[in-house]
Amino acid sequence: MFPSALLATATSPGSGSSLDEAAEQAGNAAGWVEENWSIWLSTGLRIVLIAAIAVVLRTVVRRALTKLIDRMNRSAQAVEGTALGGLLVNAERRRQRSEAIGSVLRSVSSFLILGTAALMILGAFKINLAPLLASAGVAGVALGFGARNLVTDFLSGVFMILEDQYGVGDTIDAGVASGEVIEVGLRVTKLRGDNGEIWYVRNGEVKRIGNLSQGWSTAGVDVTVRPTEDLERVHALISEAAASMAKDEPWSERLWGPVEILGLNSVLLDSMTVRVTAKTMPGKSLGVERELRWRIKRAFDEAGIRMVGGVPAQADEPSAADPTAGMAAPSAYASTTSPQSLAASPIAPPLGKSK
Repeated sequence: MFPSALLATATSPGSGSSLDEAAEQAGNAAGWVEENWSIWLSTGLRIVLIAAIAVVLRTVVRRALTKLIDRMNRSAQAVEGTALGGLLVNAERRRQRSEAIGSVLRSVSSFLILGTAALMILGAFKINLAPLLASAGVAGVALGFGARNLVTDFLSGVFMILEDQYGVGDTIDAGVASGEVIEVGLRVTKLRGDNGEIWYVRNGEVKRIGNLSQGWSTAGVDVTVRPTEDLERVHALISEAAASMAKDEPWSERLWGPVEILGLNSVLLDSMTVRVTAKTMPGKSLGVERELRWRIKRAFDEAGIRMVGGVPAQADEPSAADPTAGMAAPSAYASTTSPQSLAASPIAPPLGKSK
């Protein structure tokens, strides 16, 4: 039954025209494919070539940046083992700074390479890029206005890292907070305060930065003694204590210059103040001041010089006791003519009524 149906269909009057139309359409499609296959092949090869070059270039650039960052870290570790490594280089600071710079460079390079490849691929498809670029520009402007604080924080963090304004381990005063830097990010900087609290400071909010760990610091100590002390003796004792401190470890490394006695800072009726200063390693001035005070106080105690502000001196001879201290105050009733005595005395009866 099925072959007979096919035979009937083939022998129907309209079957010839339909077959001719199908053959014509197939021929047109084959001709269109034959005419455009070269264009398709060239376009596909161009897209594949663009994508391959973009991927290879991105991989090469990222690996080169990674090797550069690793080389910077190895150089920091090599310097850390030297005598000046602990003074001039902080390996953790260099590591975080190099990693942050490497992250920014890798992100920027990936964005530029992949973005350019995407635009070239769209151009290979004969797509008009002018409306797309205009829309992207408008969207970028709107995003910039909406997220201006985030962009400000990011750009400020990038410039802080590139300019090496501070790093991990530095003690800074950022205006809104102060403390030791424990982490430097592109958007937020972490500080640990004096009491152990952690401050999260946005990089865009920092208007000024005072780095207390760069260059050198100054340790200052004020020694206050009685004005009757011998200045030459005081000067000699302070010089001896400072000289012994400069020879001991670790103060010999933390002191970057001799301890200087500047002279009298103030002279009053009951005291005089001697100013002592020293140039120290960055961030070590507080410890030097405490040690210097300790040694000066111990030297003064051994020499019998009393510093003002301590326990007041006792008198050589105790004062005699007051003989009237245990006597009570005289009573007003002891005098018969006092108002109190007259008021308390009985009233005498009249003379005419006496019996």
